Amino acid sequence: MRSNSAFQDATPSEEPHKSRRHGRFAWIGTAASLLLFGISLVVLWHIVSDVDSAELKSAFTAASLRQIGLAILLTAISYSLLTCYDALALRQLKLEVPYRTTALASFTSYAVSFTLGFPLLTAGTVRYWIYSSRGIKPGRVASLTVIAGVTFWLGMALVLGWSMISRADEVASLVYYTSIKLNQLIGLIAVLLVVGYLAWVSLKRRSVRIQGWRLELPGFRLSAAQLLIGAADVCAGAGVLFVLLPGTHNLSFETFLAIYIFAVMLGVASHAPGGLGVFEATILLALSSYPREPILGALLLYRLCYYLIPFVLALAFLGAYEILNRIGATRQSLEPDDIEPSSD
Repeated sequence: MRSNSAFQDATPSEEPHKSRRHGRFAWIGTAASLLLFGISLVVLWHIVSDVDSAELKSAFTAASLRQIGLAILLTAISYSLLTCYDALALRQLKLEVPYRTTALASFTSYAVSFTLGFPLLTAGTVRYWIYSSRGIKPGRVASLTVIAGVTFWLGMALVLGWSMISRADEVASLVYYTSIKLNQLIGLIAVLLVVGYLAWVSLKRRSVRIQGWRLELPGFRLSAAQLLIGAADVCAGAGVLFVLLPGTHNLSFETFLAIYIFAVMLGVASHAPGGLGVFEATILLALSSYPREPILGALLLYRLCYYLIPFVLALAFLGAYEILNRIGATRQSLEPDDIEPSSD
């Protein structure tokens, strides 16, 4: 009894300390993100300050119809695979939702969050707006978002490991301060993390606690599906930019994948909307041996195809969804109540 009482007395007093410590770490993370974003903007400005505007315009308009068509096709494939993120999460949570609803919620939430940033807020709000009509509670939507995030990072880790191991020499020749052995080590660590995670969830049911609520993680089969879908999505997303690059480059797709993933990871770490500025600076630095104008033109087209067009479509779909909901609610309110026949 004495020990239990002591524990109960100690727990409340520890909570403010934990809260303050968590607050300090949150501020450190925010400061690091802002610093990364600021440095990237300075680097980006330094890189593009010498760009010839006429050559940039020429590079932007030089993309062939084939390149643009392939970019749009790969964008569609990537966003289609993103809908599978939500479908797998719903299966793990044992929630039955029609695929059309899943596709709408997934596409619009990702298209909005990719462009506006702050994914937990923007994507979570859009998801809840749509899934709540199916009776899904906020806690379930939060769980779905976490599981979808696991899918994304598993795919990123697998592709990064594969590309860094298989093309360690080419990456070393492009990226300063790296070597073949260092790149292979990074790739090996990424693969080991993926294998370790799969082994961890295979041994028994695993769960994590986030902000006081418990989330059961998918087992081996569903995690393997997450891994493959996430990897395919990363490859499709990278393919959008790769096909828009000028045809004179001699980069292999595997080498470009490693550069693309590092750019995406730094963009995520910066918390900038869509990694704006950070992503471009990383790509331009890695491909500094190539003419800047064509690379920058490809990056602008990539933003247009992968971010702006899906964002506009998402807003149109959300507007149509709200209008249809209001029409349905109005019709329902105008329908006369069923009048039971008199017993007389």
